[in-house]
Amino acid sequence: MPSAESPVSSYIADLLEEKVGQYNRPAFIPYDPISIPHRFSVKQDIEIMGFWAAVLAWGQRKTIINKCLELAAFMDNAPYDFVKNHTENDLKPFLNFKHRTFNSTDTLYFLHFFQNYYRQHDSLEFAFSSYLKTGDETIENALIGFHNLFSDSENFPARTRKHIATPIRKSSCKRLNMFLRWMVRKDSNGVDFGIWQHITPGQLVCPCDVHVDRVARLLGLIKRPVTDWQTALELTASLKLLDSSDPVKYDFALFGLGIEGFAK
Repeated sequence: MPSAESPVSSYIADLLEEKVGQYNRPAFIPYDPISIPHRFSVKQDIEIMGFWAAVLAWGQRKTIINKCLELAAFMDNAPYDFVKNHTENDLKPFLNFKHRTFNSTDTLYFLHFFQNYYRQHDSLEFAFSSYLKTGDETIENALIGFHNLFSDSENFPARTRKHIATPIRKSSCKRLNMFLRWMVRKDSNGVDFGIWQHITPGQLVCPCDVHVDRVARLLGLIKRPVTDWQTALELTASLKLLDSSDPVKYDFALFGLGIEGFAK
């Protein structure tokens, strides 16, 4: 709960805690893109399909889920084995893949990155955590480092850059922040996976999707007039007044209030 000096009122604090309890539970999973990695049990499968699901998470949730299932089927529902061992001939089904502005060129580069990366590393966590510096309070450096690593290839298509956000371009990085929430947050409720060890929940930054952004503004948790990386940091700082060790658990509450049509 907030201190007496906190700008977050007890009404808002109680509302958010109530909604975290309502949405941070297994019943939330089937209708959300997080249901995609929940279909898998191998750590690397969870990482790969979680990453796909987060990157493709714009538009209707049902469509996002269906598109991710299509990708999983192309990989024989064994994504880790596929990305490590696929041949050029195995890539033919992906040539017609498309989701909104994400097309086959993007898809093929993602597979190229995954193959090169997983042949050298056991977990995708290192692609983010290795760029953190001692004393980092947020994952900003991890996001910047990952973007640079992801695009560091002579095969990198310029058009694919827009699909991997970075604070350097002032993006709120909502999809990557969501993916990191899935991988890092740990509790007993079974929604987020908590399979990564070198990034703490307290370093996470809240994803600012349209629902979260609108509700956070209505509740006075955001003052910044535009939505960018600084806005995501501002929101997270407000949420840390409620729980400094796990601020992004309130993503559940803000998103839930948004889809409920809170104060429209």
